[in-house]
Amino acid sequence: MTKETGIFAIFKREWLRISSSKICIWGIFVAPLLSMIILLWMMSSGLPSRIPIAVVDLDNTTTTRTLIRQLDAFEKTDIKYKSLSFREARQQMERMEIYAILTIPKDFTEDAISGNRPKLVYYTNNAFLISGSLLFQDLKTISTLASAAVGLQTAEAKGFTENQIMPILQPITIDAHPLGNPWLNYSVYLNNILMPGILQLIILMFTVSCFGSEIKAGRGSYLMAMGDNSILKVIIGKLLPYTIIYTGIAFFFISIFYYINKFPLHSGFWPMFLNYLCLILAAQGMGVILLGIFRNYRLSLSIASLIGMVSFSITGFSFSTLAMDGSLSALSNFFPLRHFFLIYVDQALNGIPVGYSMYQYAALLAFVLLAAFFFGVIRKMLTDNIYEE
Repeated sequence: MTKETGIFAIFKREWLRISSSKICIWGIFVAPLLSMIILLWMMSSGLPSRIPIAVVDLDNTTTTRTLIRQLDAFEKTDIKYKSLSFREARQQMERMEIYAILTIPKDFTEDAISGNRPKLVYYTNNAFLISGSLLFQDLKTISTLASAAVGLQTAEAKGFTENQIMPILQPITIDAHPLGNPWLNYSVYLNNILMPGILQLIILMFTVSCFGSEIKAGRGSYLMAMGDNSILKVIIGKLLPYTIIYTGIAFFFISIFYYINKFPLHSGFWPMFLNYLCLILAAQGMGVILLGIFRNYRLSLSIASLIGMVSFSITGFSFSTLAMDGSLSALSNFFPLRHFFLIYVDQALNGIPVGYSMYQYAALLAFVLLAAFFFGVIRKMLTDNIYEE
């Protein structure tokens, strides 16, 4: 009986390998879907609220009690404890019962009215970045309000009216309108990059593995024979099942994010779907490039995981690339997730014409074209069947 050859034969063989491998089933299907469920559930409230803090009020006057009530009225702050001393409040923070401490010094009101400018002291636990940052904003706001409240009381005692005082206390009124994510929803901010980043990491590792495992098992020459000794047929046949699966997962992500959770999607479905598709192809191209450069299965797999993890930091969604060192800013362009992020901002958040994102789409597809230069190396690795520990 004649052995079946060609792209379709390799495609069927790879599909059977995926469906019969527990690692593939858990890594390709379960891991991204489980990650999405967990992350969406964790951030279901959008913005953290009612974060517990402690207040140490050593003055205990009408002014300080009013100040504490105003702070407790903030959406993000919940005054869980009114501690008798800073030591007690610190112990509560060490037990992770609270995330911030506000200390009001003794004679705060008297010193403020007499013009001695007392200081409110507050501490935040920045080991928890989000809660620490949000509480810092509220505590900074309440300290400003405390200064204004004391100034208002002092001026009213001197006979000034509120209409005369307010332009001095607050000469400029800020009217903020956040763009792109006006709800300040952390799920919108984080999940739209974390999930594609996780998907990219999985693609990188399984792209390297789908070729490296053949070399490790000594089946490289057999695979080349199935592909009529054409490396292009081998690569297309091997990667096409993964491309179809990843595209289905991307379609599921888009459906959940933009049509069920109603995340911003100003340019519509097709620009973002094309963005995901280009990311999938770019990550597969990057996997081929890594295997071609290092020519070692284990080392390539390690570098693929490293690049996948570094992508979360160097993309620019948590720390702007403009503030990075110039070399790191330039290096970010060699990570597919960076271009995905820029397209997402332009198309989903800002809704600008698709033509302005063509450079980023082209940059993603450039990874696919660059991978073609390493086809010869991959072919030699498969043909020689040399596996290095």
